[in-house]
Amino acid sequence: MKRKKRLEKGIESLQKQLEIHEEKKKQAQEENLPELVDYYEKELKQKQEILRKKKEILDKQ
Repeated sequence: MKRKKRLEKGIESLQKQLEIHEEKKKQAQEENLPELVDYYEKELKQKQEILRKKKEILDKQ
């Protein structure tokens, strides 16, 4: 039961982080900072992969 709650909180947190990074990426695009845009794209991909794995683990329980 504790693991399930921990996974749910982790998923919630990752979703918030994804939203924040999306906003920062848009801001970097508006300010024409390609290196920051690339950074946020990499971060988003990494966080999406972690989110997918956590959801997969949660579904197995």
